[in-house]
Amino acid sequence: MQQRLLGATGLSVSRLGLGTMTWGRDTDEHEAREQLAAFVGAGGTLVDTAAGYTDGDSERLIGSLIGNVCERDDLVLATKAGIGRRKGERYTNASRGHLVSSLDASLRRLGVDHVDLWQVHTWVDDAPLEETLSALDHAVTSGRAAYVGVSNYNGWQSAQAATWQRAVPGRATLASNQVEYSLLNRAVEAETIPAAQALGLGVLPWSPLGRGVLTGKYRGGTPADSRAASPHFSTFVGRYLDDFSQRVVEAVARAADGLGWSSLEVALAWVRDRPGVTAPILGARTAAQLRESLSVEECELPAEIVQALEDVSADKQEALD
Repeated sequence: MQQRLLGATGLSVSRLGLGTMTWGRDTDEHEAREQLAAFVGAGGTLVDTAAGYTDGDSERLIGSLIGNVCERDDLVLATKAGIGRRKGERYTNASRGHLVSSLDASLRRLGVDHVDLWQVHTWVDDAPLEETLSALDHAVTSGRAAYVGVSNYNGWQSAQAATWQRAVPGRATLASNQVEYSLLNRAVEAETIPAAQALGLGVLPWSPLGRGVLTGKYRGGTPADSRAASPHFSTFVGRYLDDFSQRVVEAVARAADGLGWSSLEVALAWVRDRPGVTAPILGARTAAQLRESLSVEECELPAEIVQALEDVSADKQEALD
């Protein structure tokens, strides 16, 4: 698999990342083992998790596989802090104390002494930005993280954070911003990606397949084993089961038929090669689905197909705006 530098840093990552949001719940140990083996076997290195994924079980599962499926040095290990659940309720906390303690807990669950990329999982209005960013500085200077970034920051938020970190020598500069980006959600093109390009942040798209909708699996209804049928993800996926999305899905399917590809390959190749993007994060439910995604390494969309997809998905973006 081809490698890319993450933003303006010297950190090299595979141009596809492995997402693990469902590991430890919908993805059991057997499937996780197969996914990680397939990913590393294909030359993948970037594995992304978070302290809040399945209440820490995602990190625990990854930790149990390191040294068995692959070696620590085979991976670019990324995790996040700032979102969690308490008594069943979602909460956000980007204070310095919470972030640092969360990172220490992540390291214990992963069974490592440092992560390669540590990210603030979301912007939190009531946390002073300088306090949040001081936690990133501490993570780097203490050796807990090699690089740091943010996640789900919009254009002005990421620009403010990146500029703050560049203002004084010795602060840990931001390496990346992880945001939702696909043919079904191009909102980040307006400000977030231009900000990232201007300030040297690599963009790591999550849900690059439009929460699974762009694969075409929902064209004839909702499969019983799909995420849209899951109590955890029905609302999450349902946002994209509308008329606008259906038009984009049909356009992707037509392009796939013409190229002899799958819809998945068309949609994933499109976002992978967008300006500013370093590596889309793939969140497969099964190892078989992941292997199909990894086949995109050999795919490069013709320019006329790229333009056609941008034209049809522009209507969707106007609706989102």
